[in-house]
Amino acid sequence: MTNSWRFSTLADRHRALGSELEDWSGMGTAWSYASGDPDAEYMAIRTKAGLMDVSGLKKVHITGAAASHVIERATTRNLEKLMPGRSVYACMLNDAGKFIDDCVIYRTGPNAFMVVHGAGQGFEQLTMATHGRDVSVRFDDNLHDLSLQGPLAVDYLERHVPGIRDLAYFAHLQTSLFGKPAMISRTGYTGERGYELFVRGQDAPMIWDRILDEGKEMGIIPCRFTTLDMLRTESYLLFFPYDNSEMYPFDNEPGGDTLWELGLDFTVSPGKTGFRGADEHYRLKGKERFKIWSLKLEGDKVPGNGAPVLQDGKQVGVVTQAMHSPLNNWTVAIARLPVALANDGTKLVVNCATHGEIAATTGQMPFFDPEKKRRTAKG
Repeated sequence: MTNSWRFSTLADRHRALGSELEDWSGMGTAWSYASGDPDAEYMAIRTKAGLMDVSGLKKVHITGAAASHVIERATTRNLEKLMPGRSVYACMLNDAGKFIDDCVIYRTGPNAFMVVHGAGQGFEQLTMATHGRDVSVRFDDNLHDLSLQGPLAVDYLERHVPGIRDLAYFAHLQTSLFGKPAMISRTGYTGERGYELFVRGQDAPMIWDRILDEGKEMGIIPCRFTTLDMLRTESYLLFFPYDNSEMYPFDNEPGGDTLWELGLDFTVSPGKTGFRGADEHYRLKGKERFKIWSLKLEGDKVPGNGAPVLQDGKQVGVVTQAMHSPLNNWTVAIARLPVALANDGTKLVVNCATHGEIAATTGQMPFFDPEKKRRTAKG
């Protein structure tokens, strides 16, 4: 395991809740808490609100006259229509047209952006096109990201942030919170209406404590990082590299999946060319080796990551993440399946090492809020 070289100022809060701060993307992260209950944390975010420290995400400021060019070369999005105060989800590819990271691009000014990415090669990708250009790229690890997610998040925040209820999905504002500078973005990774609070490291402990103290009466509780796995599974949100061939490699092939295989081709702006891997991306359309797809499982037993998916006794795929929802009373999974099985209603079997064979049926994602009305709600 890589040694952590980045440190959250909330580490003591997480230790007090029983976390061992396992590494993620170079930062000790609260993957789990000895106290609390994952199902209760899931229920809080689905019905009330929960607070997570997702500061392990990497924040990169890109400024200067060539900033948009650098980002457009590195990512799949066209930025001309992205105005200050707005953000967009994007992917990054290598020269082979394969996925290496995803990110959210925030435009904070005419020539100023912040790119927030996960555990892939995002920072390295962003710096590739900077040589000799009028641009500055700066990795900011003082900036912490507190994610307040759930239907009551807006009710809490409107006590302190004027206009927060009018903030549109994927919009952000520069403001203050509890007298400290903050950028608040209406984004998240849960399928719920939620907000990411970008604050200075020195302010993060006070903000964390105050939200949990004041929000306790509303049911707001701290949530472990892996609560996201339950939420993302039923909301069709992928988490690199845990759904990717870097984790589940093909024989005699290097790691890497196409956007067509992952279902992320929508992140390519219509007609865009010139980004890294573009030619190969378009060439690989229709040549998918597999599809990311979903399974609905019988019963309440949850198979582990990597559980084989069988058809007529032969392995045809693999489960990458599964969950049981105590709210919706379903057990669902994200899986890597052959293209021919990316359909509705095919009967399969998941061979779970712990629970034995579990009957499963293919289906389209997301299971939860398929029209995305909750995360995009207005008012």
